[in-house]
Amino acid sequence: MVDIAERVHNHKWKIDPIVRSLIDTDFYKLLMCQSVFRNRPDTQVTFSLINRATHIPLADLVDEGELREQLDHIRSLSLSRGESTWMRGNMFYGKRQMFNPAFMDWFDKLRLPPYHLERVGDQYELTFEGSWPEVMLWEIPALAVIMELRSRAVLHKMEKFELQVLYARAMTKLWEKVENLREVPDLRIADFGTRRRHSFLWQDWCVRAMHEGLGEKFVGTSNCLIAKNRDLEAIGTNAHELPMVYAALAQSDAELARAPYDVLSDWHEEHEGNLRIILPDTYGTEGFLKNAPEWLAGWTGIRVDSGDPAKGAEMAIEWWKARGEDPSQKLIIFSDGLNEEKIVQLQTQFSGRVRVSFGWGTHLTNDFRGLVPNDALAPFSMVCKPVSADGRPTVKLSDNPKKAMGPASEIARYKRVFDVGAQQEFDVIV
Repeated sequence: MVDIAERVHNHKWKIDPIVRSLIDTDFYKLLMCQSVFRNRPDTQVTFSLINRATHIPLADLVDEGELREQLDHIRSLSLSRGESTWMRGNMFYGKRQMFNPAFMDWFDKLRLPPYHLERVGDQYELTFEGSWPEVMLWEIPALAVIMELRSRAVLHKMEKFELQVLYARAMTKLWEKVENLREVPDLRIADFGTRRRHSFLWQDWCVRAMHEGLGEKFVGTSNCLIAKNRDLEAIGTNAHELPMVYAALAQSDAELARAPYDVLSDWHEEHEGNLRIILPDTYGTEGFLKNAPEWLAGWTGIRVDSGDPAKGAEMAIEWWKARGEDPSQKLIIFSDGLNEEKIVQLQTQFSGRVRVSFGWGTHLTNDFRGLVPNDALAPFSMVCKPVSADGRPTVKLSDNPKKAMGPASEIARYKRVFDVGAQQEFDVIV
């Protein structure tokens, strides 16, 4: 087993880069990338890093030179023969050749496009511009780099013995969670923690701990490289990025109202079974379900990713019932701000009423809260989102208005088009 403290103490980026593969990313990014490659390959998109926790002065903590070295290293990466073979030949969600030859031929040749990095006050402005299939693959590695460089800045001040004790405490903390979750009946849980992980090595350790400690209750990881290396299931479906860009491209209010369903229509043509999971909250879950076409009720399940998770699940159950579907045969995936207590609570509340699964993120792969002075390793909320498509601004409303993004005038327009009324604010939990 890797001695993480030893590696942290001795690390140099050139022999231990933060992102070491183009498939050190979430599985849903690759699925979405193939969909975009097929349906909207020429769309020009801009992604931008957004630090929601402005009290964290990233530009003071993270050295610009080191950040550029890591980003430049990512631009040098390409698929290895083994990675390409894994994607082409492995079985995902019960299906072989999930990734078609045309997409794989393109991906085999891909190098990520240039980035723009500028210091603005105590923050970084980091943006990526270009064709949608290329630019979208910057999101996860960019977040992983920033998160790990921030961790390294804190750890750099610690001596070897301190590091050994820190990781021993963090391991104990996680293992206690695993032992508690082991007792939860019918639990199904996956690692969703790539984007805000403490480090790659720590995520890999967490995945192995979950696999050993939970057995069949641990259903896989969203991280493709770890899934490949550890012979685990790669887990993931789709994300807010798709409706955000489709909506931005709409030429009228009527087209805007249809955009979230156009996304899923394209997805429906490509995927079946457990890949047919609805993510309804981009422009408000209630309005999305109210206006959804009947064929969507036949999909496998729904992912609840903002707002009150119990309320979102109840809304989905009532929607299925109203459309003649049996909720007990449907799947609800909870994936927002989950801690151990919330997982147990939601499993208890909905077990037997629906099929329940969890995508566990930051509280799995970056829970160093309370382990160093001033809580300097506590995770924080940072995203990398599309901010424009073909020159038009993107918008996200969410079921939590604190997660909303986009120009104020466009947010107001989207709220009108999608009939979003008063919303309750929730703290953004990471």
